[in-house]
Amino acid sequence: MIGLGTLINTGAVLAGGLIGMVCKRGLRQNLQDILMQASGVAVIFIGIAGTLQRMFTVSDGTLETRGTMLLIFSLVLGSLLGCLIDVERRMEQAGDALRKLLRRKNDSGFVDGFVNTTLIICIGAMAIVGSIQDGLTGDHSLLTAKAVLDLVIVVVMASTYGLGAACSALPIFVYQGAITLIAHFCGAFIGDALISQLSLVGSALIFCVGINIAFGKKFPVGNMLPSLLIPIVWDLLPL
Repeated sequence: MIGLGTLINTGAVLAGGLIGMVCKRGLRQNLQDILMQASGVAVIFIGIAGTLQRMFTVSDGTLETRGTMLLIFSLVLGSLLGCLIDVERRMEQAGDALRKLLRRKNDSGFVDGFVNTTLIICIGAMAIVGSIQDGLTGDHSLLTAKAVLDLVIVVVMASTYGLGAACSALPIFVYQGAITLIAHFCGAFIGDALISQLSLVGSALIFCVGINIAFGKKFPVGNMLPSLLIPIVWDLLPL
């Protein structure tokens, strides 16, 4: 069934949010802090591993790099575009509107929880590749594995931020669902090279998200999201 992976992933995020909110009542602040730092470190290494996996290859016993210029252009041009559009502010506005809709005006951590959790679970390589696989072949195994990881991440995030983290289920449903539908109807135009390039840039952004979680906000990752559009343009150029 096309799209089943996204449904499973969305359900896992909702379940993780519920578990995290229940656990929040029994977690002291120092425990919440250490859980956030630990999850931040884990996300950092997930990002590093994904980036290096796409950048380094072994050819005839020699370590070679690839995609360096693509990564530079993607991050620089994408971040510039994101700043001009001010993506991060728009995401915060969306989170704030959702908070008001749910009548959580006094929940100071709602927006941070919504934005940070959404960035973690939406922009990774598994979200992109898994959604494409689901759309092309109906294989939802990668998104199912991602759902397990997301459940753990959202439990930690929701134990700190509360309902805002659980509400990240909405953007992941829309985001992964859209990629799945595009892949299903336009699959012939999506090559392995483009998937690899998107995964490279997405993993680099995941690293930035991990830094923000572990050490406080250092990167405006929301404004860096248009970086994911550059590989698509790059792939269309007759290079």
